[in-house]
Amino acid sequence: MAKQTVAEQFVDILVRAGVRRLYGVVGDSLNPVVDAIRRNAAIDWIQVRHEEAAAFAAGAEAQLTGKLAACAGSCGPGNLHLINGLYDAHRSMAPVLALASHIPSSEIGSGYFQETHPDQLFRECSHYCELISSPQQMPRVPQTAIQHAIGRGGVSVVALPGDIAAKPAPERAEEHALVTARPTVRPGDTEIDALARMVDEADRIALFCGSGTAGAHDEVMAFAERVKSPVGHALRGKEWIQFDNPYDVGMSGLLGYGAAYEATNECDLLMLLGTDFPYNAFLPDDAKIVQVDVRPEHLGRRSKLDLAVWGDVRETLRCLTPKVRARTDRRFLDKMLKKHAEALEGVVSAYTRKVEKRTPIHPEYVASVLDDEAAEDAVFTVDTGMNNVWAARYLTPNGRRRVIGSFTHGSMANALPQAVGAQFLDRKRQVVAMSGDGGLAMLMGELLTLVQYELPVKIVLFDNSSLGMVELEMMVSGLPAYGTGNRNPDFAALAEAVGAYGVRVEKPKDLRGALRSAFRHKGPALVDVVTDPNALSIPPRIRAEMVTGFALSASKVVLEGGVGKMVQMARSNLRNVPRP
Repeated sequence: MAKQTVAEQFVDILVRAGVRRLYGVVGDSLNPVVDAIRRNAAIDWIQVRHEEAAAFAAGAEAQLTGKLAACAGSCGPGNLHLINGLYDAHRSMAPVLALASHIPSSEIGSGYFQETHPDQLFRECSHYCELISSPQQMPRVPQTAIQHAIGRGGVSVVALPGDIAAKPAPERAEEHALVTARPTVRPGDTEIDALARMVDEADRIALFCGSGTAGAHDEVMAFAERVKSPVGHALRGKEWIQFDNPYDVGMSGLLGYGAAYEATNECDLLMLLGTDFPYNAFLPDDAKIVQVDVRPEHLGRRSKLDLAVWGDVRETLRCLTPKVRARTDRRFLDKMLKKHAEALEGVVSAYTRKVEKRTPIHPEYVASVLDDEAAEDAVFTVDTGMNNVWAARYLTPNGRRRVIGSFTHGSMANALPQAVGAQFLDRKRQVVAMSGDGGLAMLMGELLTLVQYELPVKIVLFDNSSLGMVELEMMVSGLPAYGTGNRNPDFAALAEAVGAYGVRVEKPKDLRGALRSAFRHKGPALVDVVTDPNALSIPPRIRAEMVTGFALSASKVVLEGGVGKMVQMARSNLRNVPRP
């Protein structure tokens, strides 16, 4: 029996960790690894057109499953292309292992062709980043990398010279059992008791939820019912907490709507549950604040805490809820529910009703119709920029749908490559990329990836021929828009030219039929919707400290166009408010 090479052992370790795909672009230093994959039936090499897309695709897989995913880049420029997608995965706490292939080991440090130092370059966007300079480091380095990625939630990078990959693996190397799932973390009794005392002493409690409430919907609802608390959420908490929520008061932050801001600023105890919400200008100055998070480094880095609780939200609430007194006083909750309903009722009709003859098409209308027509278990990938606004306000969560984007890193061009990773997980599940024309154009080569692998991703393109968010940032700063216009092709015709289904929509009356035909199509499809770049307005009240930094636009760019079906939810929740 032939001895196993380092590359073969590396691939076997990935397979043992549950990795079924390695996304990347082939290159000479990667050849031993790619060939090892060719001969291993348990894993596939996925050829993308740009390594950045490989990292985004792997990150999407990891976000959707919570399991390890992987990507690779060849030496120098190849693996450098991974870095943006890896930053996004790391900041999204997605467990991803990146293989950064390297120049011949004997040439490192000589200024060799394509030489970089990946073991240094990726340190800021990883929990673990190491160079394999000898076969004797196998299998410990990749095993350690995997445990960091899964255990800490984020990226690990292994730099592997091509010549080392081709060498025989060490004999009788120790391979240990791999960690493939994260444990739950329960706070200690002392912290639970302290938190229970604070809850019992407070008169008005508000909950603000982030992505750390994944899997804790029932526990959050049970706690809110016990203490009669309004429940708001950040963007990344929307998919986990908004559905089936009779205490919903909307979203706070730069894309906020409803009464979430009022609830979090009029309470006397704010509980931040699983959120690393970055915009502290939206948080109260005079309320007590408790933060519960499974990542201790997140505790207190955004606001001054009166109590920091290191723990999983679900386990924390399971322990806490029986310890706090049940309440009957709903006055604060009902006040916030009324404010929420009034806020939504006041803006619900402008862009989504009576627009059948208005052109260019209102993007809000596109998002609203898309919400109607998409599958109940669809996965939406959302481009950064104005598409974040449309997703936040018009996509209706139900506990089965997923919505992912570059919500923390804020990169352009994420939606299409993330859709690639999402669709590889399940070819039968509907995957919809909500793309902007700027984002799509940046990594448009991945259309070819869809066609090559016959991935049935549906791209809904909000085509306003501009970098809309940047244009708005300039406007808010008092600057004339400059360098933001795009001279776009007919993207539907372009899709057809590369072998996908394409349809262009310029009239609102044609939109619903175009979406339905795209969704019925068995392969990749692109719906190019020509949208109005001027469909936004500035709200009447914005505090100066809220409109600094990125997306000054986004806080000033609150839609007059409403928030889709959320108004029906708000109306429904009002039924629980006693009438005078």
